[in-house]
Amino acid sequence: MSILIVAEHLRGDLRDVTRELVTAAQELGEPVAVAVIARDPTAFDLALAGVDDIVHVRVDAEEFENDVYQNAVEALIAERSPQVVLMGFTVNSMGYGPALAAKLGLGFATDVHRLARESEAVIATRSFYGGKVHAELEFSGDRPILLLLRPTTWAPAEAPGDPAVTEFAVTVGPSRARHVGFVEVESSDVDITTADFLLSIGRGIGDKEEIPRFEALAGKMGAVLSVSRPIVDAGWMPNARQVGQSGKTVKPKIYLALGISGAVQHLAGMKASGTIIAVNTDPEAAIFGVAHYGAIADLSDVADELDKLF
Repeated sequence: MSILIVAEHLRGDLRDVTRELVTAAQELGEPVAVAVIARDPTAFDLALAGVDDIVHVRVDAEEFENDVYQNAVEALIAERSPQVVLMGFTVNSMGYGPALAAKLGLGFATDVHRLARESEAVIATRSFYGGKVHAELEFSGDRPILLLLRPTTWAPAEAPGDPAVTEFAVTVGPSRARHVGFVEVESSDVDITTADFLLSIGRGIGDKEEIPRFEALAGKMGAVLSVSRPIVDAGWMPNARQVGQSGKTVKPKIYLALGISGAVQHLAGMKASGTIIAVNTDPEAAIFGVAHYGAIADLSDVADELDKLF
């Protein structure tokens, strides 16, 4: 058995999910090759422990393009015959991964958050019904499989290694959709996925008029304000601030949740945080099940005390 990882990069930087895939691959205990598809694959450092071979695939595309990646990965599979292909469960991979699996008749699963090896079978765990049910999918036999792994689930590989480097020549025709450029997020928005400290509020705040209070508190504490889905659904805050399956998956060092009950969709987006602190008046709130520290208290009272401290 061999494993092929498809690297992701953006604006000249390797995306964290690629190093996370390297960590995940170690759980299968097989040789790992990482394919870097780019105009200049040498620009990306993947000399990591756990990587046996870096495969440079040179294409005429600076950024991700669906057709380019699909054709390149299809050629790699035909040439190298990996038993397992790993990609991130990202917008990019979802753009071509399902089509590739269908075309080649590969075993396929998305949003995988656990991997295991049992004898000659690969066991992939994924969630169904909004995270209420976890199922183990067993892949066995000779048919290759393509798995899209949930970002932030595994720690990024950091230790240096000394893998071999090979070149893979591929001819890719004109892409039906070309990358033209980037549209910058408005300055009023923030990227909550990069924050070390998130102060997250939910429907427990009561009214829209309370939001400026918590924005100010977040600023005093050195945090970034994020919200649960009901706040966005009510039109009180933009989707860029939403944590959860239909928002952003985050992994800050500190996640302070005020007035968030902990719907499964929300927990799926933040349970990998370093330290989770929850405040809720309901002692049965689901968020206490993932919190490292919790307080059964009125969030307004807690906010008042925090405001005095900072």
